[in-house]
This record gives sequence, structure tokens and C-alpha cells, in this order.
Amino acid sequence: MHFPRLPDWLIYACVVVALLIAAVGRQERADAPEPPPPAPEVEGEVLGPASPFDPSVVVDVPDEAGPATGTAFSIAESGVWLTARHVVDGCGTTAIVVGDGRGVAARVSIDPRGEAAILTTDGGAPSLPLALATELHRGARAYHPGYPQGEPGEATSKLIGRETLVVRGRGARSEPVLVWAETGRTEGLRGTLGGLSGAPALDGQGRVIGVTIAESPRRGRIYTTAPETVEATLASTRRRYAGSPAAPAITPDNYFRVADSLRRDLRVAQVVCLSA
Repeated sequence: MHFPRLPDWLIYACVVVALLIAAVGRQERADAPEPPPPAPEVEGEVLGPASPFDPSVVVDVPDEAGPATGTAFSIAESGVWLTARHVVDGCGTTAIVVGDGRGVAARVSIDPRGEAAILTTDGGAPSLPLALATELHRGARAYHPGYPQGEPGEATSKLIGRETLVVRGRGARSEPVLVWAETGRTEGLRGTLGGLSGAPALDGQGRVIGVTIAESPRRGRIYTTAPETVEATLASTRRRYAGSPAAPAITPDNYFRVADSLRRDLRVAQVVCLSA
């Protein structure tokens, strides 16, 4: 069998094409690989410092103070308490409730830089331990015992991150705060947590890591002071606050019982603004 003879030009063309393919195949590839997908936010990662890029939450405070109730907690048995600034700022008469229809007058000290306020009374209650320098992690749980809607109650939450609180009106300022997702509350408590302002935010060891200052019911968020804000407020008094060394461990299963105990001991008490 005889195959037809191919033209010389076709043979040369095939050789050239083969050489080109081999040369291209030996070239180094310099293309960058596809970028990796964004790393998901890891639950449990350490919470970083405040940043100017943190999202903001705006709160409008009336120019005139009026009657109000909130929560306070003891940080010195001699009679020193912490609460939220907006509960007592501009109040003419402030009192810590110690029983049915009974209260003790409290002197108010406002730190203009932050939302925490200090109250002092003649005599006090056992203090809560402070853990303001403790490293915080996203997803950490906090417990908020106090007086929502003017009645004994509590909430629990998990840490989401940081935001910047922008206050408009009386005491206008900006400050870093922590934002928490509400994960539970007193059975039967519906609607606002108003009155919980000033309550301690406690970790699982019963130590104070912040002051509860605001909520966003629609988003299911609770806001607390940043630890560094409370540290600055306490430093302005030129006193040292250690708190009692013993504190009950708190879990999602017992936080309502621990909250009842703290209120009975007046470690956590109701604070009232009687007049402006």
C-alpha cells in the first residue's frame, strides 16, 4: 500500500507548530492564584482595642433630667456604687433603695468622659469583685442583674464586639462601648429592659466587666461600658477598688438565682432619681 507524498511546505508547517507548542509549554506561569475567601469571624477570638472604624450607635438624651429609676451596684463596702450616668445626671435628689419605701441619699459624681457614674452613701453593702483588666473574647457570656421596668429581673448575653456610642443632647460625647446579643432574660419579662441601666455586666465568675447602659430592643442588643472607660472613672477618684474576693459562679442555668441573691444582699440595688 502506498501513501500519498505530503507536500514539503505542509511538513515544515507541522514542525514549526510542534516547536511553538513545546516552547509555550515550557514557559513559567506567573499568574497569581485566586485570592482565598475572607476568613470567617472566629468565635472566641480576643476582642481588639477600640478603633475609629468601629460602627456607631446614636443615643438621644433629653436636655432636661426627669424622674428616673435604674440599677446600681456596690464596689466598696464603705458605700461606693457604680451606675449609668444617664440615670442620675442632672438629678437633684438621688437615693439607693434599701427596702420597701426606704432609701438612703446618694451623692453623685459624674465623669464627663464616660457613661459610668459613681454614687457614695453613708454606709454600704458587700462589694462585687472587679475584673476590668480581663481579656475579653467574642462569644463570651455576660449576666445583667438589676431592675428592668422597675422590678427585679435579669438578662444574659453574648459578646459581639465594639461600637462607638454617640450621645446627643445632655452630656453630648462619643465613647467606645461593647455590644452584646441578648440570649435570655427573666421568664415573663416582655418588652423593654429599661431600668436595667446601671446594672453590672458580670462574667461567669461573678466579676464586673462593665456597666449596662443601653439596649436596642429591635436588634436584640445590650450595650455596656468598655472596661477602660470604667477604669478611667474609678481612677478619677484616686482610690483603689478590689471588691470582695469571693463571688458565686454564674451559668445560664443559675443566673436568675444568683441575681436574686445579689439583690437580697444589696450588692445590686435599685437607684432612683426623685427630682431634677
